[in-house]
Amino acid sequence: MIQILADALPILLLLVLTMATFAGFPISFTLGGASVIFAGVGILTGSFEAALLLSLPSRIFGAITNEVLVAIPLFLFMGHVLERAGLAEDLVVSLSALLGGRAGGLGVTTVIVGALLAGTTGVVASDVVALGLIALPTMLRSGYRDDFACGIVCSSATLAQIIPPATVLIIIADTLSTANQRAQVELGNFAPASVTISDVYAGALIPGLLLTALYIAYVCGRAWLKPTDAPPAAAIRRASLIDIARALLPTLALVGMVLGSLLAGVATATESASLGAVGALVLAVYRGKFSAGLIRHVMSTTARGTSMIFMIFIAASTFALVFRGLGGETMIENALRDLPGGLAMAMLVTMALIFVLGCFLDTFEIVFIVVPLFAPPLIKLGADPVWLAVMIGLNLQTSFIMPPHGYTLAYLRSVAPDSVPTKAIWRGVLPFVAIQLVALMLVGLMPWLATALPDRIYDATAPLPARPPFTTLPRTGEPLQPLDLIKPN
Repeated sequence: MIQILADALPILLLLVLTMATFAGFPISFTLGGASVIFAGVGILTGSFEAALLLSLPSRIFGAITNEVLVAIPLFLFMGHVLERAGLAEDLVVSLSALLGGRAGGLGVTTVIVGALLAGTTGVVASDVVALGLIALPTMLRSGYRDDFACGIVCSSATLAQIIPPATVLIIIADTLSTANQRAQVELGNFAPASVTISDVYAGALIPGLLLTALYIAYVCGRAWLKPTDAPPAAAIRRASLIDIARALLPTLALVGMVLGSLLAGVATATESASLGAVGALVLAVYRGKFSAGLIRHVMSTTARGTSMIFMIFIAASTFALVFRGLGGETMIENALRDLPGGLAMAMLVTMALIFVLGCFLDTFEIVFIVVPLFAPPLIKLGADPVWLAVMIGLNLQTSFIMPPHGYTLAYLRSVAPDSVPTKAIWRGVLPFVAIQLVALMLVGLMPWLATALPDRIYDATAPLPARPPFTTLPRTGEPLQPLDLIKPN
């Protein structure tokens, strides 16, 4: 009887977590509390080694001293500064003057602004609020169908989940790096390739732009087939090319400074995030928005967001340690390995699980819980870590707008006019959910969409960076020496 209970502990732990989450308990307390309780039960039944808990403090300390994760509060800071600086308003007004006179022009403008905001803020919540307050009323006044306009806003804002410098991609990259090293060691490779943030950012760039192009194609196609759904704007203030350039160039310069320095290898992720934070402050000064009140608000918001992420991380580290100690990881690995179809079926099951969880859990919660458990078996089955990271990012973005519990829907509901019913928001995002699933399928069937750019940037024929990064060479795992060249995989 005791042995049966011991064997069932991993499944019981998952059931308890599921029920507690649906009951509304905070996930950080649920993960940590349930894990400690089940560790105690495991010690009593002899299925869990108490010595494993001794490694927990060092794991937590290692996380909070990980300089890669320092990029998270810096990118959050950059995003919140740009939000308060009114960047979205300038972009919408300027691009509307350029495109708004055409059918579907305001919708295309919103998608482009969403992509530009994603490349600067990396924060979905601030993007959907900004677009909901600025772009949505403009489209509604121009005669757009309310559900179509809401769908455009929600989907455009969630581009911040996949277009660098998305904050969630930092977490995915860091978590996958650890999972990849563990999987490779178990396969007998004791010098595994490292998975860096640069790799994941480069891998996500083409899929992110592909998704943006699919959005634009859908908006243009619907405006052509049903002009009444997206009529031309009747009263758009014309702007000169100088006005448009004044709005676009600072944004493009900031994107180029942050992503260019990171992908070119002249700065680490933390250094690039620091450049972005300073650049955002300079942009706020340039726009005349800098003030003590802005700094207080941004610092407070950044501190709350960072604290939430690291609280979940600590709880998830406890869960992963206990679940692995109870034999749960072996159970998952055996289940995925025994599926018919090999890697393809294992990926399909994993993506389906992440999609369902994304309808109820926060993005960071899913990454901290699912990736450490499912990534090692998938990598052992042959999944490329960068491709896997991009697939997870795309999947989480899809579930972010899935009715009825998608977080983006709640954000938009909080700022949308009262005349827009909630059902219109739900109905409007469904075509874009289908588009995101198409993009996910394309990347799944053609992994080179995610791996081609990082492989090209870091292969032997790529030009040398001006200054080698301070971390390991991308995807080599070898210690960096001053005269090392970037080596091929």
